[in-house]
Amino acid sequence: MDEYAPISALQHLLYCERQCALIHLDREWSENRFTAEGRVLHENAHSGVHERRPGVRITRGLAVVNRHLRLTGQCDIVEFHADGRIIPVEYKRGRPKEHKADEVQLCAQAMALEEMMEREINVGYLYYGEKRRRTEIVFNPSLRTLTCQTADRLHALLAQGNLPQARYIAARCRNCSLIERCQPRVPRNAGEWFETSLRAQP
Repeated sequence: MDEYAPISALQHLLYCERQCALIHLDREWSENRFTAEGRVLHENAHSGVHERRPGVRITRGLAVVNRHLRLTGQCDIVEFHADGRIIPVEYKRGRPKEHKADEVQLCAQAMALEEMMEREINVGYLYYGEKRRRTEIVFNPSLRTLTCQTADRLHALLAQGNLPQARYIAARCRNCSLIERCQPRVPRNAGEWFETSLRAQP
């Protein structure tokens, strides 16, 4: 498979494989308050003009590609410092999460920039709208390995072309804009229906 996948799909995959497949295989999308807030945050990050400040040039909406991982995407902000440092910044609504989905997305952006610029990138930042401050992310070997593994999983999922089975996880599903399309609480077969019925009995 030679097709490139979007870097943002890595975040979708680590959040929920079924959500990722709905978006990137079935081309399904629905917006709720959370996705709308995230979209506005990204639009604001991309809407500004490129800037020059003392010792740093700030580029917005920079398109990136990683041929090794077969990924393409767009960085919200990339800072090019006079001392040679290149620092990607990804904007997210909400606050830092327990899972690594946001970190992997940012790391993939950094690895694409490394390939394009032929320069090592050690750190980046996630800016969370709810906290209104940056969280530093170090691109250590374990995060880079997870990013490569996630890219492999993503390409395998897209190549297979099948929608993963739904599993209802309240903390994840209740905020998902695709919950009505996904229907994670609907039994998929007779066995599931029987187990659901038993659990519902007093």
